[in-house]
Amino acid sequence: MAFTLNGKCALVTGAARGIGREIARQLAQAGARVFANDIDEAALAGTGAIPGVRTLPGDLTAPEFPGRLVEEALAAGGSLDILVNNAGYTWDNVIQKMSDEQFQAMLDIHLLAPFRILRAASGWLRETARREASEGRRVMRKVVNISSISGVGGNAGQVAYASGKAGVIGLTKSLAKEWGRYNVNVNAVAFGLIETRLTQPLGAAGAAIEVKGRRIPVGVQPAALEAIRAACPLGRLGTPQEAAGAVVFFCSPLSDYVTGEVLVVSGGLHF
Repeated sequence: MAFTLNGKCALVTGAARGIGREIARQLAQAGARVFANDIDEAALAGTGAIPGVRTLPGDLTAPEFPGRLVEEALAAGGSLDILVNNAGYTWDNVIQKMSDEQFQAMLDIHLLAPFRILRAASGWLRETARREASEGRRVMRKVVNISSISGVGGNAGQVAYASGKAGVIGLTKSLAKEWGRYNVNVNAVAFGLIETRLTQPLGAAGAAIEVKGRRIPVGVQPAALEAIRAACPLGRLGTPQEAAGAVVFFCSPLSDYVTGEVLVVSGGLHF
């Protein structure tokens, strides 16, 4: 079944690279006008080169920025039909070695930032849905929150990341019940290991990210990567294109009667 997103406005966070950039690309290819956010303005410029995509850089963990981001997207697009909370990163350790700073950083980007964005969008969504209902129209809008199989089943060494991603699932299911009356589908996609810089072999060149002046190592131990491939029924990691496809499904009219669900996209792998 073909579908189009012509006339829709989408906001995608964490869109400078990898899955986020591919989500922005696929939404734009389907006809949506896409507003892409990331803290890395230089890398985000590459996403902005995609036809139909405009960039809105900034730090989602700054308390006032999520609200400003929603305002800028609405001012520029006139609508907010699709909202994808994708921004995030890993900062892993076992609990006895994990600092308060690490734990809070994972909650801030994975849970608090989506909450603030959704809260900021709530007034416009409610008022718009009420006006459309008074006109006898039903317009479906979409929220897709990104979780992880770590948030579904937990993962040793990721107590902070898993806590944030588990919280996203609770946020998703609760908001689906609050916003159904406004014709908003709220769903989550829980990724397994997808081929991005966060899942490259640990110690590889460039296997670190810069966050607020701190250099954070990212990646997976090579032996663990091989074990994961062996345990995965499909025998491989997923691609950003495959990951984005699941998100775009939830952004499309194909999911108009699906809400409050968590779609696991892991090649059959479960921790």
